[in-house]
Amino acid sequence: MEVCALPLSPSQRSKLISSGYTKISSLLSVSPIDLARDISVSHNEAVEILNVANQSGRFDKSDPKQWIVSGAQTAWDILYEEDFAPHITTSCGDLDNILGGGINCKEVTEIGGVPGIGKTQLGIQLAVNVQIPIDCGGLGGKAIYIDTEGSFMVERVFQIAKSCVEDIMENHNFQHTDFQACKEKLQPNSFLANIFYFRICSYTEQIAVINYLEKFISEHKDVKIVIIDSVTFHFRQDFDDMALRTRVLSGMALKLMKLAKKFSLAVILLNQVTTKFTEGSFQLTLALGDSWSHACTNRVILYWNGNERYAYIEKSPSLRSASAPYSVTSKGIRDATSHCKRTRMM
Repeated sequence: MEVCALPLSPSQRSKLISSGYTKISSLLSVSPIDLARDISVSHNEAVEILNVANQSGRFDKSDPKQWIVSGAQTAWDILYEEDFAPHITTSCGDLDNILGGGINCKEVTEIGGVPGIGKTQLGIQLAVNVQIPIDCGGLGGKAIYIDTEGSFMVERVFQIAKSCVEDIMENHNFQHTDFQACKEKLQPNSFLANIFYFRICSYTEQIAVINYLEKFISEHKDVKIVIIDSVTFHFRQDFDDMALRTRVLSGMALKLMKLAKKFSLAVILLNQVTTKFTEGSFQLTLALGDSWSHACTNRVILYWNGNERYAYIEKSPSLRSASAPYSVTSKGIRDATSHCKRTRMM
């Protein structure tokens, strides 16, 4: 079967054919990384092209017995996607390790912890790191940052972006010509220009923006991460009817899950903490109650352990429970160093 018969966009078919991929069989053994390099597309786009090719290669559409209801996937397809799913680095090696390589796309990840533990810092770091070029091991994407608390500081974003550029230039092996071209392209200002910022002042605005995201992302297909900082704030302030709040939050969570799957992007929900009376004593727990804990794919709790910050994977269908130290430095999130002692989250 010819590549020109695949249900791809004209530009994708043209790139494939001009790069020598004329038969579907030629795509069945190539990796997403190699394909992305050969036809100059993003890793995610390469994965999508290979998925289409694999489906067409396995099933002859001329034979009605082999037709599949639209939308169905085999377990093998899902495993293949997970094996090659792109990740967004946190800039902390230990944290990336317990996360299976970083924050996974197509998933909703909740990150919560006490004030001052570094939730916003991690959110900003991810908004910057998602823009690391594909040639340097990143996604080359853009970010949406939804700020409900007013904690987004553009000066801090610039500082983290500048450090990210310095790390790329220092650690990546460039040819001389590539180095000059990359140096001109990788500027902190360009990182800031690729973060779409929404300031939210009420829960109704928050719901409206989330309802608008599908249209916005359809028009900005390079968006690879959505960060809400925090998902909790207005729902703790403005709601008296808890049953209504639960229904509204459930609807919002379903929309975010759909966005993550449909556009192959990561959704990060930063959450606050509250106290919960358990076994005769008050303990710190993430806000919005037990029902909300089912709204995310992964749940990561940030806490103090002595003088060090730690991240703990409390819930994940694919990652084992594990802890890793990290630190917040002038450059952003990095490998662990000691800091002043704070409240420890249990």
